[in-house]
Formats: sequence, structure tokens, C-alpha cells
Amino acid sequence: MTLFSWALWILAIPPLFASAYLLLLALASRRRAVLGTAPAALRFDLIVPAHDEESGIARTVQSLLALEYPTQMRRVIVVADNCSDATAVRAEAAGASVLVRNDVSRRGKGHALAFAFEHSLKSGFAHAVVVVDADSVVPPGLLGAFVARLQRGALAVQSGAAVLNLHDSWRTRLMALGLSLFNALRSLARENLELSCGLRGNGMCLSTLLLRARPYDAFSLVEDVEYGVELGRAGIRVHYADEVKVASAMVSSGKAASSQRRRWELGRLELARRLALPLLTHALRRRSAILLDLAVDLLVPPLSYLALAIAAGCAASLAVWRAGTGSAAALTVWLISAFFVSVYVLRGWQLSGIGLRGLSALAAAPFYALWKFGVLARRVSASGGEWVRTARDEASP
Repeated sequence: MTLFSWALWILAIPPLFASAYLLLLALASRRRAVLGTAPAALRFDLIVPAHDEESGIARTVQSLLALEYPTQMRRVIVVADNCSDATAVRAEAAGASVLVRNDVSRRGKGHALAFAFEHSLKSGFAHAVVVVDADSVVPPGLLGAFVARLQRGALAVQSGAAVLNLHDSWRTRLMALGLSLFNALRSLARENLELSCGLRGNGMCLSTLLLRARPYDAFSLVEDVEYGVELGRAGIRVHYADEVKVASAMVSSGKAASSQRRRWELGRLELARRLALPLLTHALRRRSAILLDLAVDLLVPPLSYLALAIAAGCAASLAVWRAGTGSAAALTVWLISAFFVSVYVLRGWQLSGIGLRGLSALAAAPFYALWKFGVLARRVSASGGEWVRTARDEASP
């Protein structure tokens, strides 16, 4: 083997481990029987953090008011956080209670949630809070699914996720597949393995007992993931409610999606840089499978980057092998990684239920990954966890 061939073999090891982890999750992602319904014995505060969401806030509030749960045992609370539009007025007109928050020194969804949670705890009304984004629609049985788990001892529950405007474009179909992979498949596997599925922000349920014991102090760009990691450190598992999916509208144009994607990706990368290795160290010291999984999840790169790296590795290894300047060992390792990732993607597509049209969106995946590279390469100003509202597509429902 040449020096270049050896380098290709060594470079193949991290993608092999990452793809093997994804394969394990795919194999463990069996859907369980839905938990039986439980009596409506718990009270909920349904919290909608909103920043300049006047155009769609009424739909979200109406969706929450239509839940199949006794009205006297739930409250819909919209946090109009540093808004410059009519979000508060339209939310109140739709039937929600409104908390107006103006604090230019502490801006962002994390601060809005901490403010709302403090209000909920002081009022003493709710046994649990549920967070729903301002561009979302919830299924009627959402609270019933949460009650079934809370009464079995869960302190934190995450719902499934879906895309409202699935067929707007190839981008929204690709996002639906991505949600199925990142939310459904991974969360199902973790639930089956008795790990923590983590928090995804939209559709998360937190017991007030938990919030009193572990106050919400996550204010990064990915505050939900950050708080989920903190719960894992405390030995608290986030349960997954696959049978209920909160649907939100995804932007379908590259211009509207670029700022959103940049913030998500950079926020997760920063969290991985800051927390992954300490988590791994704690996991090994405490022999905690929950912490180990959370650490590995942060270390595994986004699927688009991993797939591009594997494709490049396969191509380079094949070229070296065909030129007769190296063995097939490196190529074999890269091909095994490609097979593992393919199984993972196909399982996610199977769980998504988006059909062949959705699968065809994978043809655009390489271009989407290159677009993401371009988005991340742009200069980004440091905005902390501040609100940067994503421009909504006018055609989105």
C-alpha cells in the first residue's frame, strides 16, 4: 500500500464508526404498540414562544384550543417576545393568554421560555408545560399521549415531528425525510434502548417537578438540545411519543432557508465543540449509556456531510485501487460505511411514509449538502441565542 492508500484507510475509520452508530439506531428503531389512553388527571400550560409571528400565530393558537382535552385543565399562553408587530394582539384575539416580554439585553427563544416557565411555576396551575412553535399545528391527542407517559413516571417527553407543506418543493420533501431520520428513527431507537431521545424544542413536554428541580437555563442557538443534554447529565431520560406529531411549515426557498440552516448548523457545531468530549469523559467515568449516547450523537456529523465524505472516500479509494497503487482494504472500509448509511436512510424513508416522491428528493441531496457548505462558509456575526426570525414562504399553509 502506498502512503496515500494508507491515509485513505486511516481517514475511513471515523466515518465507519459514525455510520455503524447510525446502523445500530436503524436496527433498533422498531415501532412499539401505542400506549393506552390515560384519564385527564393533569393540568397543562401550552406555551408558544413567538417573535414577530403575527401572520400565523392565530392558526397555532386555534390548533391548541382544539385539543381533545378538558378545557379547564389547560391554558394556552403566547409569549410575545420583543415583538415589533401585532403578534400579541392577534394571539389574544384567537383566544390565548399573552405574556408580553421586552428585554433587549436578553433576547432569544431560550430567554422567552425561561420567562414563561417562571410564570407557570409561580401560578401553580400546571403539572407540566408543553412548548409549541408559533408556526405549528398540533394533533388532537397530543396531551393524552403526554399524560400516558407522565403518569408512568416520565419527567420529560418529546413528540414526533412532521412537515405541513410536504409537497411545496424538493426541499420540503428532503426536510421531511431529514425529520424522519433525525427525530423519528433516532428517537424510536433510543426509546427502545431506554436511552434519552433528547429535546427538539417543538412539541416538548416538561414536568413542573422537573423545572423546579432543574431550572431552564439554556440560552444557546440550540437551547432545546442543550437542556436535553443537561437532563442527561442529571440521569433524566427524555421519553418519546411517536404516535403524536407536531407539524410545522418548512421554508421551501434557498434564500428563506439559508439563515435558519446556518444558525441550526453553527449552533449544533458549537454545542458539540463545547460539550461532546466532557460528556464522553463523564459517560465513561459513570458508565452511563445515556451520556455515552448523547456524546456520540453530538460527535456524529450531519448526515449530508457524512455522506459526502463517504462518497469522496469511495471515489478516491477506487481510483487508487484501479491504478494499482494500493490494496482494496481502504475501499472496502469506505464501501461498508456507504452500505451502513444507505440502510439508515432507507429505514428513515420507510418510517416517514412520504412515498416514492419523497424518496426521489434524495437525488437533490448532494446539491443540498453543497448548498449547506456554502451557507456555513459565509461570514456570520455573533448573535448568541438571539431571535433571528426565518422569513416565511408566502405559499406555505
